[in-house]
Amino acid sequence: MFTGIIESLGKIRTAGSNGTNKVFWIESPISGELKVDQSVSHNGVCLTVEEIADNAHRVTAIRETLDKTNLASWQAGDLVNLERCLAMNGRLDGHIVQGHVDTTAVCLEKKDLNGSWQYRFEFPKAFSHLVIEKGSISINGTSLTIFNVKKRKFDVAIIPYTYEHTNIQSVVPGTEVNIEFDMIGKYVSRLVQRNLPE
Repeated sequence: MFTGIIESLGKIRTAGSNGTNKVFWIESPISGELKVDQSVSHNGVCLTVEEIADNAHRVTAIRETLDKTNLASWQAGDLVNLERCLAMNGRLDGHIVQGHVDTTAVCLEKKDLNGSWQYRFEFPKAFSHLVIEKGSISINGTSLTIFNVKKRKFDVAIIPYTYEHTNIQSVVPGTEVNIEFDMIGKYVSRLVQRNLPE
């Protein structure tokens, strides 16, 4: 379980293949503090730490993960948002994030507002019932508030601290990002669907 408050940026050192899987070595300020078998959010995707060496850690993404996220396009040198799992004695500063990405979205527009940045994203229509005005969303693992909600589009506003400390800085029109919709909203939607006549 995560909060969507990014702890560190990592840089992909190597990106390789192992059968249908992709294997990544990621260098970061927190890699040396991790433990093997620990769950860490990578751009919003919960991955298991498999090995640690030389201020870097290794993770593997299987086919299911590659099909639902943007991990298949990761390359050496790319920046990755990292967050360790929530400590039960900590504050929930963002919102409840599982690290189970629902789909991807594409950046349509990036505006520099001279002190903040505004982004517009387009996402698959099948998920439109999970997006509400002023609701929470996880973009590449970062907890953000959405507004200007349309059927397939929404905006987010980025403050300077978030811009400087996450990989949102490298997102430009055409960039694909990982999206996880609010877990509570997903459960409410499912309950409503169960009560509908067949």
